[in-house]
Amino acid sequence: MDTGYWLNRWREGRTGWHHDAVMPLLAAHWPALEVARGTHVLVPFCGKTLDMLWLAEQGFRVLGVEISPLAIEQFFADNNLQADRHESADGIRHVAGDIEIIEGDLFGVDAATLVECGAIYDRAAIIAQPPAERQRYVEHVYARLPAGARGLMITLEYPQAEMNGPPFSVEEPEVKRLLGDWNVGVAERRDILDGQPGFREEGVTTLDTVVYRLQHTDA
Repeated sequence: MDTGYWLNRWREGRTGWHHDAVMPLLAAHWPALEVARGTHVLVPFCGKTLDMLWLAEQGFRVLGVEISPLAIEQFFADNNLQADRHESADGIRHVAGDIEIIEGDLFGVDAATLVECGAIYDRAAIIAQPPAERQRYVEHVYARLPAGARGLMITLEYPQAEMNGPPFSVEEPEVKRLLGDWNVGVAERRDILDGQPGFREEGVTTLDTVVYRLQHTDA
């Protein structure tokens, strides 16, 4: 993954993926996972998403991972949160109440940190990965979560030849192949092209968002 590309996007303010509201699909589908309150929820490539606030308000302990210090700074400033900072082997840890964000490379986060997370919220992390990087991403993150871990993954599907990612199209067969030791179920599939003019301008002719409910079965 090209970390320089994402750092530049944050510095230049080209963050069209960020929304100033909680993702409705999270609020609609997370409760069905029946994740126990107090569980650590991993949010990879978290940016400054307000979804972390929502998860914390539901009684979960949030662990975000983000490479951009600017995104982390903006998250805490925008939400009037005072974070304590300390160095760790995983990167700089920013902690405010039940929200902790590791400032560093996700691929540098230790397995011992990830295994503490009993849930994952992958809003757009996998669709940020080029095809050649997805296997590495899944092996580093999903394979290290504990047996019984549950999660929500939100992807996009569109004709990849019609637009260069990111975000990339990740289709259902690939999700199921990559997450071979997870139970994967489609919770919702929705046509969203009419609400995404940027994709239309790129020439995309069909665009679906897909929500997956996940459970790790590997013992």
